[in-house]
Amino acid sequence: MTNSRDIYDDFKHKKISLIFWQYALPSIIGTTVNTLYNIIDGIFIGHWIGREALSGAGIILPVMNLAAGIGMLVGIGSASRISIFLGRGEIDKAERVAGTSFMLTAVLSGITLALLLYFIDPVLHFIGSSPTNHIYAREFLEVFLPGSIFITLTFNYNNMMRASGYPFKAMVTMFISVIANIILAPIFIIALGWGMRGAAFATTLSMFISFLFVMQHFISKNSNIKLYRRNFKLDFTYVKSILSIGMSPFAMQVAASVVVVFINWQLTHYAPISHVSSDDAIAGYSNANRLITLIIMIVIGINQGMQPIIGYNYGSKNYARVKETFIYAVKIATVITSVGFVLGCFIPDVLVRAFSSDVDLVAISAIALRYTTFSFAFVGFQMVTTSFFQCIGMAKISILLSLSRQILILLPTLYILPLFFDLDGVWAASPTADLLSTGTAYVVLHCYFRSIKNRDCSPKLNQ
Repeated sequence: MTNSRDIYDDFKHKKISLIFWQYALPSIIGTTVNTLYNIIDGIFIGHWIGREALSGAGIILPVMNLAAGIGMLVGIGSASRISIFLGRGEIDKAERVAGTSFMLTAVLSGITLALLLYFIDPVLHFIGSSPTNHIYAREFLEVFLPGSIFITLTFNYNNMMRASGYPFKAMVTMFISVIANIILAPIFIIALGWGMRGAAFATTLSMFISFLFVMQHFISKNSNIKLYRRNFKLDFTYVKSILSIGMSPFAMQVAASVVVVFINWQLTHYAPISHVSSDDAIAGYSNANRLITLIIMIVIGINQGMQPIIGYNYGSKNYARVKETFIYAVKIATVITSVGFVLGCFIPDVLVRAFSSDVDLVAISAIALRYTTFSFAFVGFQMVTTSFFQCIGMAKISILLSLSRQILILLPTLYILPLFFDLDGVWAASPTADLLSTGTAYVVLHCYFRSIKNRDCSPKLNQ
């Protein structure tokens, strides 16, 4: 049984670099799981089903982002509140959050997934499907959407498991699903010949296995916080606090979905002008995006690793450790995104060959990857800064920074740059937005810390 006093003493006294990696490493593995699913599926789809199927997998990315967003909305919000309550010694309130979280996830996911299934064809046409890739996208979603409730619940409670002091167990939970997907994908796609439906079955079934594992933890007597039947209700006191904190990552996911839809529209329009098949352009973008998302998810894992440390020390009013943790996370995230810049700019063709051996598709995928990682070294700072304000409960600032890149900056550049540079303008929009949003995050952070210093040198972070 984990000694909760030891866990909380670590939050207060253990060296930041040590406690940070104790939580960040499992978080990184956990957050990269969904991307690893997409990469694994992309490899099997590209080599054993075909390029049209790969384009179909790229089209449905906004829908998958939306499903993941619900998990982030409830899961990250719940984990943040649990960390703060544990920091205050209020275990009963933390357990009420855990019970409310289950019901809130079930309601939000159920409504969203039912609507998406009912309007599946109009949704696919809206997000940019073509006559050649529509059937592949539909086959995947028909299986994925009903099973995604287990995906959202797994990510939800995995976040809470980590926040309540079990980072290694949270890592094992997600690692189990990756191994299961690696085993099941070739069986369903190749051996049984189920194609896109096989890819979807492998994804949902492997996550269901993890769902059983993570839920068993919260009903066992060895957990610091437990799920009780009496807490399975929509307690709107906690619903409000969960949603207020989780709204920032949810807004980021919804914004990402909107951006991908707009990119698909722009690729469909400008690719033929540049003598490139629109299906190849969409498949090329999805290949590049899978690799970029892997780096981004590593940074999100870093953010989630720092969240319980910052949350607990914020609850304990140990503001010096809050700032120290933030600075350390920025350094690590910048190193990670700089590696992404080097790989994406200098060996993009080597990386994208994992998804296809088609010469034309490899070429367009490499161009997309090189462009979109051009300013990637700066992304780590922007993402950690956004998460920092979320961790200390300043949801409005976090949401503003989340939306600044995706909506306020990226969408206008996606519209303007292609007017002058055609398809190259579509690719160039992302690095342009990265630079501008990083500058915005720096200004907001500088103003915040200056206001703290001018006031009383002690950040009253929840005001």
